Amino acid sequence: MNKNIKSNSNSAKKKTAFSVFLGLLCVCVLTVCVVASYVLFSSISFVNGDIAIDLEEYKEKQNQTSFIYAYNEDGSLVEIARLHGEENRIWVDLDDISPYMKKAFVALEDTRFDEHHGVDWKRTIGVIVKPSNIGQGGSTITQQLIKNLTNQTETTTVRKFNEILTALNLEKNYTKDEIVEAYLNTLYLGSGCYGVETASEKYFGKDVSELNAAECAVIASITQKPTKNNPLLNPENNRERQLYCLKQMWKNGALTEEEYNNAVNYELVFTNSDKYVPDDDKNVVVEEEKVINSFYVDYVIQCVRDDLMEAHGYSKQQATDQIYYGGLKIYAAVDLEVQKVLEDVYVNRKSFPELYSEDEDIPVQSAMTIMDYHGRVVAIVGQAGEKTENRGLNRAANSFRQPGSTIKPIACYAPAIELNLCHFSTKIKDYAIAVNGKLWPHNVDETLGSNQMVTVQYALQESHNTVPARIINYDLGIDTSYSFLKDAFMLSRLDDKEDRQLAPLATGALYNGTTTVEMAAAYATFGNGGMYYKPFSYYKVTNSKGDEIILSNEEPAGHRAISEETSDIMCELLQTVNTSYYGTGSNVRRFPIMAKTGTTTNNTNRWFCAGTPYYVTAIWFGFDIPERLHVDVNPCGKIFITVFDRIHKDLPDMDFPKSTGTVKKTYCRSSGLLASSSCPSTGSGWYKINSLPGTCTSCSSFSIPDSSGDVVDQIIGGLVSGIIG
Repeated sequence: MNKNIKSNSNSAKKKTAFSVFLGLLCVCVLTVCVVASYVLFSSISFVNGDIAIDLEEYKEKQNQTSFIYAYNEDGSLVEIARLHGEENRIWVDLDDISPYMKKAFVALEDTRFDEHHGVDWKRTIGVIVKPSNIGQGGSTITQQLIKNLTNQTETTTVRKFNEILTALNLEKNYTKDEIVEAYLNTLYLGSGCYGVETASEKYFGKDVSELNAAECAVIASITQKPTKNNPLLNPENNRERQLYCLKQMWKNGALTEEEYNNAVNYELVFTNSDKYVPDDDKNVVVEEEKVINSFYVDYVIQCVRDDLMEAHGYSKQQATDQIYYGGLKIYAAVDLEVQKVLEDVYVNRKSFPELYSEDEDIPVQSAMTIMDYHGRVVAIVGQAGEKTENRGLNRAANSFRQPGSTIKPIACYAPAIELNLCHFSTKIKDYAIAVNGKLWPHNVDETLGSNQMVTVQYALQESHNTVPARIINYDLGIDTSYSFLKDAFMLSRLDDKEDRQLAPLATGALYNGTTTVEMAAAYATFGNGGMYYKPFSYYKVTNSKGDEIILSNEEPAGHRAISEETSDIMCELLQTVNTSYYGTGSNVRRFPIMAKTGTTTNNTNRWFCAGTPYYVTAIWFGFDIPERLHVDVNPCGKIFITVFDRIHKDLPDMDFPKSTGTVKKTYCRSSGLLASSSCPSTGSGWYKINSLPGTCTSCSSFSIPDSSGDVVDQIIGGLVSGIIG
């Protein structure tokens, strides 16, 4: 009886356990079915849903090499620089890639590429059978593209599953050609090259469209092990894999037997081979050494960066990243021939005095900017001697130095003529004025002046300090002079306190100084009818496709700085400055030359601002750490003649423009008024038609006290001279 009870009890327990097990099994099966259904439904939705990876967006935003182009004399484009960060990449459309390239990669990487829908299930199942291979094999070209775009390379089942779904999604939304184009432009091919274009240039010095079957097989053979199979570093390894690739291409029908044999026997010539002959018509970078760009390229980069920040609100880093990683196309405004001449003169220090600093035996430095009269910087050099680094100190654009007497035309004479306070032959007393109880300034000859009445023309020609000091102090006014420098001539680093004073305005002792770029732009107003144009170094910047203009200078922005009449008169005044000390210059001497020299206190900076009807320039000469220059003749003038004589060779004759509002007249040298028939000594000058001086009726002049007079008498003399003007 007890045995039966125990037996029934055990049987009941077994039934209960089985029921529980069956229930759990059903729950598990149901859960698996639900989860599987959810995963299946989600997977199907993902595959058939929105585009998982937007290839067009990636193409626009990927890390691409930027290009700087320039125009030759015949108007054709030439590449002058490439800008890239860690990745050297150039996107090329499939139509511009050798047809053998796709065939080589398909034969080597994915033989059923044209048949599958993103996943080669036969290869994938083979990987699943061997779990240790998960994440390491079975990838199609589509799947490899996803790795290139996402940088997800970890060997996990989840990553592989997501990759498969993404591959199926891509193939739903893009054609095979679109996928293979993206793949060929994103894979890493050794030596810092991303994509087949930079690889083609690196290894063969050719455009990728020019490669034959043998050469395409070389590039396809690099992929799995970019260093081991690098044809420049390990040609034997690459050759072994290249032959295998060619054989696969022949087996798959991508090559005929004749094509296969020709490819196998083709003599490969790499860029490191003695047999390699560079094609001068191609602008390809085939050397490992760092390319040192010109100062013009450096300046373009600086200008584009600053303009991106201003126009698009980028931070400095964002703008820099856009330049080096954004695949920009930048069309530089450089004149290649003028830049070549400028670099030759500066690298070789032609016409430079042999001058070194006293303490450290460092050679003297210089910088020069050449512009046309509408803001185009045609050439720029930021140092003398060989350039050894990129984006180093560009003294032409970024070294702000006191301009000395070159400030006088823009701070004094042009504003005074503009406001009809003086004219070409106005007589002003050449003598110092009382400033803080002392007589100031001295002239170049270190005297307080001649105490004689001199014309504006003569004062400018001889670079007197006394005359502009008097004009600003008694007639023009400090605020007006300062305003012209800041608002009309656009000097950027004026100090509102320190520079709003007589000394910096009259003699050029600016607190922060200025640059050759700024001074060239200011002086351009004297040769173009009075318009100020912001200096520009590029015509436009576009995206990688060239279908979107990001920045443009194709319509240069300008404002009227001075009237056409004032521009005419200033141009004529500056042409009276004697430049014969600096060389004959048979080419440049065929043209009128306007010029002004500049020297700062203790002779630490020398300047020369000058122009012909074709170009205007500003030149600085000195030591980086200011030091007295032991020179007599201004070295900048000699540099000017050397450069400008060469760049004016074969240029057609041309004169400065002239407005209808000015007229050439004869003036009396004694009074500075228009001459009458009774004036014994006369000269010629240019005047505004609507603001002509009176006619001289007597050649007698005011009696002006000499330097022995007291300060009050000299102040009165200054006021009288202003009235005469």
